[in-house]
Amino acid sequence: MKFSNIGATAVLASVASGHTIFCQLKTDAKTYPVSYAIRTPSYDGPQTDVSGSNLACNGPPNPTTPSDKIIDVKAGETVSAIWRHTLQSGANDVMDPGHKGPVMAYLKKVSDATKDSGVGGGWFKIQEEGYSNGKWGTDNVINNGGNQQIKIPDCIEDGQYLLRAEMIALHGARSANGAQLYMECAQINVTGGKATKKPSTSSIPGIYKSNDPGLLIDIYNKPPGTSNPYKIPGPPVFTC
Repeated sequence: MKFSNIGATAVLASVASGHTIFCQLKTDAKTYPVSYAIRTPSYDGPQTDVSGSNLACNGPPNPTTPSDKIIDVKAGETVSAIWRHTLQSGANDVMDPGHKGPVMAYLKKVSDATKDSGVGGGWFKIQEEGYSNGKWGTDNVINNGGNQQIKIPDCIEDGQYLLRAEMIALHGARSANGAQLYMECAQINVTGGKATKKPSTSSIPGIYKSNDPGLLIDIYNKPPGTSNPYKIPGPPVFTC
């Protein structure tokens, strides 16, 4: 299929520069070390099969390392999921800018965040950023030094949760399973929640289909616009 020179340049650049990992969490209290309470992989590759169990918290071909740590987070605070190209990269090496697409974050309440695989029901979306004013969510994360801002709802119950941060790259999404999905799960303990509202939940896998319009899209020849706004995949964002 023929596509624009701009698209071709972006795809080639993205192949050369690699991918991304959610590798640190920053709270009001502190910025935690790389891989602290996050199941990080040694390889920064994507998931492309939205029906596979590895969509929950990543996995082969990106084997993740378990963590026995849990980070305390206050309900109502805004945390930063910090993304880097590799576990050794700095703030100027987040992800190739040719990787354009939405960013999202999900929570799942669990009894033991260090042991729950994340696969299955219980997930609810708490943040998303798609395409607006010529910028993708990924553009904003890159321009913000790799920081994805995520507000923890103040109305949820206290307890342990998996926090799943995700970025989706659409440079290859002209065909099914061409979208590249990047995600890791942080292990957190929420305190100070009001427990005034229960979210509707979804299953991972199950939140996406390979033919979702937000995952099967030609962003170069048919970019989003006023007449065809971009539809962020997945369930709606939970609000208190």
